[in-house]
Amino acid sequence: MAIATEDLTPLLPESSSVDGHGKELHLKTSSRHLRGLHILSFTFLFVFLAYSAAQNLESSLNSDEDLGTTSLGILYLSFTVCSFIATPFVRRLGSKNSIILGTSGYWLFIASNLFPSWYTMVPASLYLGFTASIIWVGEGTYLTFAARSHAAECNLPEGTVLGNFNGEFWGMFTSTQVIGNLLSLALLKTGTEGKGSGTTLLFIVFLGSMTLGTILGFFLDKQSGTKAGLADQTSDGSHSSVGDLLKATFVPLLDKRMLLLIPLLVYSGLEQAFVWAEFTKYVVSPAIGVSGVGGAMAVFGAADAIFSLLAGRLTTGLLSITLITSGGIIFQAIVLFRLWLNHSFGSGAVDLINLLGMAAFWGLGDGVFNTQINAVLGLLFPHDTEAAFSQLKIWQSGAIAVVFFVSPHITFVAMLAILAVTLFIALVGFLIISLFWEKTVPQRS
Repeated sequence: MAIATEDLTPLLPESSSVDGHGKELHLKTSSRHLRGLHILSFTFLFVFLAYSAAQNLESSLNSDEDLGTTSLGILYLSFTVCSFIATPFVRRLGSKNSIILGTSGYWLFIASNLFPSWYTMVPASLYLGFTASIIWVGEGTYLTFAARSHAAECNLPEGTVLGNFNGEFWGMFTSTQVIGNLLSLALLKTGTEGKGSGTTLLFIVFLGSMTLGTILGFFLDKQSGTKAGLADQTSDGSHSSVGDLLKATFVPLLDKRMLLLIPLLVYSGLEQAFVWAEFTKYVVSPAIGVSGVGGAMAVFGAADAIFSLLAGRLTTGLLSITLITSGGIIFQAIVLFRLWLNHSFGSGAVDLINLLGMAAFWGLGDGVFNTQINAVLGLLFPHDTEAAFSQLKIWQSGAIAVVFFVSPHITFVAMLAILAVTLFIALVGFLIISLFWEKTVPQRS
């Protein structure tokens, strides 16, 4: 998709010389993109500190008839299906409106946890699958457009700016694991199984946080994202058909680079679902109890946030992305091997250190994948941004759904094997991209 920049043109001087007034306008434009990045980051912080912590607890709090795990499976199955139509929705609504509408699904899902049953959580999960698909495509498009515009206006390397913008966003986003899980650690009593006063208070606090995040979304600048309909018009001014817009979702699949990226996109979903459901249920809970899940996931989130920021700062182009991603793969491979040797831990100090160390290593890898996958999509697919991020969420959410549906029927060791094989294939595919396409990525300076 060609990104229209007509609205930005008047802000730049026509001549090659820039006078004082031109410099002032230039700084205001650049400041606007940075302001949009900060608001976007805080919007997702307040929404997802609630959702991330609640998701970590679903398999433990709503364990009757596997309600929590099944609801998450339905959620991510809906997420996968709806991601096929996310591109036309985001192009019609615009990134800002997509993000605002997207928050409503997360609010409804948290509210359903106050009265957990098949009649409340399943419909909420289905609706959240739809809103999640558009909020994430909207986020990726919004952030990538802002980064590219900031790089062009400030005459900076595009890869570096994409890395910095993704680093800040994902650093803020992954800190939700720290804040949300510390809240759950403080408000949940040891042994609570989902019906205590601590749980009710926790979800009420979560609803308040999500409401604040939704309000912040209204302060996003429309010009930092794609304009609704601008790219969807034909030469005579009429809108493209829905069928044409749907086809745009699949355009990246014709690109060999996307096909090679798919294993990494799949693994990023598998590894997230693994830590949310399998690691918390079979490793953390048996060792330190349900209330201890919040503490372990806070460690995971802290490492995730720190390395998201660090990885973003170190990103300069495809070669650096490959090196950083390979490092994240190595750290997660270490955790997989350690769990394969033994995933049973006691409550002693040594076992606790080992458990929290694995949570930190896993968070390190997740932080790297978050920043680098989004940065590489922005670099490799500059003209099909929404479609590229739709593909990310199709494969990522599909893999997450598979984990939630399949995990009750296979052993923990079998799940580790699936992750290990996928991780190896992802590494090979990514190295091929770096080897054959590194020189084709545009570098602006």
